[in-house]
Amino acid sequence: MPQSCFLAAQEAIVKDTVPVETQAQQDAPANPARRRIFQAAAATGLATSLPVLSEAAPARQPAKGSLDAKLKASVKNVVVIYLENRSFNNLFANFPGTAAPLSAAPAAACLQRDRNGDVLPALPKIWGGMVPTPQDIGGKKYVLKEDDVKDLPNAPFKLADVEGKPLPEAVITRDLWHLFYQNQMQINGGKNDGFAAWGNTGGMVMGYYGETNKNLGLWKIAEQYTLCDNFFMAAFGGSYLNHQFLITGRTPEYFNAPQTAAKKKIAVLDDGPTGMRLSVTKDSPASAMDGMPLYVNNGAITPDGYAVNTMAPPYQPSYIRPAAGGDKLLADPDDAGTLPPQTYDTIGDLLSAKKVSWAWYGGAWQAALDARGGGEKPNFQYHHQPFNYFKQFAPGTAARAEHLRDGGMGDSPISNKFIADAIAGKLPAVTFYKPQGNLNLHAGYSDVESGDAHIANVIEHLKKSPQWKDMVIVITFDENGGWWDHVAPPKGDRWGPGSRIPAIVVSPFAKKGQVDHSFYDTTSILRFITRLHDLPLLHGLKVRNEAFAARQAPPPGDLTGALSFR
Repeated sequence: MPQSCFLAAQEAIVKDTVPVETQAQQDAPANPARRRIFQAAAATGLATSLPVLSEAAPARQPAKGSLDAKLKASVKNVVVIYLENRSFNNLFANFPGTAAPLSAAPAAACLQRDRNGDVLPALPKIWGGMVPTPQDIGGKKYVLKEDDVKDLPNAPFKLADVEGKPLPEAVITRDLWHLFYQNQMQINGGKNDGFAAWGNTGGMVMGYYGETNKNLGLWKIAEQYTLCDNFFMAAFGGSYLNHQFLITGRTPEYFNAPQTAAKKKIAVLDDGPTGMRLSVTKDSPASAMDGMPLYVNNGAITPDGYAVNTMAPPYQPSYIRPAAGGDKLLADPDDAGTLPPQTYDTIGDLLSAKKVSWAWYGGAWQAALDARGGGEKPNFQYHHQPFNYFKQFAPGTAARAEHLRDGGMGDSPISNKFIADAIAGKLPAVTFYKPQGNLNLHAGYSDVESGDAHIANVIEHLKKSPQWKDMVIVITFDENGGWWDHVAPPKGDRWGPGSRIPAIVVSPFAKKGQVDHSFYDTTSILRFITRLHDLPLLHGLKVRNEAFAARQAPPPGDLTGALSFR
């Protein structure tokens, strides 16, 4: 167990340069969606009227020998591999060369505090158990009930079995809360000392994989290429919202929620409609030592109409069935859990407008389509297809048919269509790949070992692709999955950034065997694609830029710091 735990200072980076939208491309202030962006910015402490962004300069060729010239001449394919629910500490806590290794930080910075602010005397029990369902791994049965792991000191700990031996990465641990308001309460203004108190698994949030991680494929890939150790999930909370930020940089809207059945999904807060502290019930345990917190309404929608926790896609496949007698291609629009179709721009829309090829390959997407009608289908998570929330990608549209592709399943090019296209050199210029559920590393239904082996296999296929010589691959995770991390996220806007997560840049142009300490978040992927293809800047990125500018701090970088062109 580490004797120290240090809050890393954020390193300054040079402000990235990306083209902005022209005045004609910006939404008029009368647009309700644009007004909401202004309101959200004001809620974070910005001026109530944001400055008008200047018109972009006419397109021109980058200067010969400049970074932009080298970038555009060298990179023809970008591949984003989007995994699930691991904090940086959980997988890479003491990776060599990191700026803030867990083993080198003061113990006081690791202490978890109780709900009243006092330091906890020990970590709470792991409510519900770490491995509640028995699993047979290599002939040995693993099960860790609530009373099997207890009396843990108030500190991070290596995940282990009842004998104290390292927990195999092949074991599926239970899931942890990873939600918008809880993540902010856990981060607690950068102290990261509320994870045990405000989660649903007690002391489990402080667990991480130890030295056995060195045998993982992701660890070895990070050793060969560039590991980013100052990369954060763009939005507080969970998979749903961070998938939205990956393609738009902003939060979905549900402005009429108070007038609909979804009113019961509106969060109840202690600190106002734009706040971050959930109200607890009168019978909620006062101390984390006595049990998990109970909330008045742990809602998916903010009081001012933004959908921040998981809601169902409005189109099938969705976990909400069609309305009785209604359109079989839709989720029931009157169900409180269905998000109305969104209509603002995604990165896909901007790429299409520029005639840049792109696609999202979803593992088990076709399997989910074949179960149309809302029935459960293994290995596909409905909120992991973010484009299925947008009207412009509705069933029957040409955009859906062209860009939302089945990734297939498994590791073979026969069954996995993403791998098959990679081998054939047929990947579009911008490719997103989302593995099927049991291969995405999500606690609760996926183990680390299987997903890790799958990604190592994918990378080997990509390296053998005829497109490899012009390729940049970004392997990252959507969010922390509720697992603790000791590095404080920088203050951005109302929506994030949230906790630190792993990210690896793999490319012939990646700096080999390096750790990049630049500040990045999930939107850095959008920034890189935007810079590479001279796209207008998405509204969500503008708002985040303005939030950082108001604090006289640089916004997230665009990942070019991880690359080197000769």
